[in-house]
Amino acid sequence: MGLEPRVRQVDPDAERTFAADAMLGRLARWLRLLGFDCAYDAAASDADIVRLAWDERRTLLTRDQRLPEEWWLSDIYLVRSEGARAQLAEVVEHFQLAGAVRVLTRCSHCNGRLRPLARDAAAGRVPPRVLEIRDAFAECPDCGRVYWEGTHAGRIRAVAAALGEPA
Repeated sequence: MGLEPRVRQVDPDAERTFAADAMLGRLARWLRLLGFDCAYDAAASDADIVRLAWDERRTLLTRDQRLPEEWWLSDIYLVRSEGARAQLAEVVEHFQLAGAVRVLTRCSHCNGRLRPLARDAAAGRVPPRVLEIRDAFAECPDCGRVYWEGTHAGRIRAVAAALGEPA
């Protein structure tokens, strides 16, 4: 019995989840901003991120060309692009994710799924000026961060819209 790759079938109808290695922190953040479940830990070793991807049935994203050779993991994707936006476009196109984008539904910090937060519950947790001009808030139940749509939301939505357009 020789060494065999760890192979498992990926359900095409299931929500695709990702794990990004230490080289892809900005990509992981952008995937989260677009609503995709992307595990990321800058301090994780290759062994840790491979184990996480395998255990949680995640597609491993990497730029490390040796990783697919060193770790026989079937559900791994070697990202070829260099900049975060180009990497994002590459991953969205490769996995055909444009129709699954759900902007600002995950915590960009910890990957938690955001939930609505009442305006009065946001008081004391956001700057007073924000409370005066915004009515809608979201909270990450995992890390406690509070989110609202500021000027950055328009830029994020523009990036998401551009991903859905043919190249």
